[in-house]
Amino acid sequence: MMPLLVIHFAVTWALVGLIWTIQAVHYPLLKDVGHEGFSAYHERHMALIAWVVGPLMMAEVSSAALLLYLGQRSVLFGISLGVLALIWGSTWLCLIPLHRKLSHGYDAPTVQRLVRANIWRTVGWTVRGLCLAALLLSGLN
Repeated sequence: MMPLLVIHFAVTWALVGLIWTIQAVHYPLLKDVGHEGFSAYHERHMALIAWVVGPLMMAEVSSAALLLYLGQRSVLFGISLGVLALIWGSTWLCLIPLHRKLSHGYDAPTVQRLVRANIWRTVGWTVRGLCLAALLLSGLN
């Protein structure tokens, strides 16, 4: 189970790095794109980012499910699974609808909501990464 946990840890930390980049760089820059080119930029951003985030999120949830199936029941893993559920929920219930709204054109309040709402995913993935790091370190002792 340890090799799978290491893979799960690595995928989660790839997502931690990605979400911090999105939170600190990509989303704040949306306000600087300009009204004329915004729709084309946003559409391209969504198409390209999907090729990065999609496989990572699928690998993360798949490896989590497999770890659970194989008997991983630690408290830290349980916390990380709860946070993962919140991340997926906020993605589907909040972030995707905001992106759909932005696909129709620039809207400053929607961009601000997107940046604020994404803070929760950023914190969530960071917490997951720290839980998994602690879990791995506890298994190495």
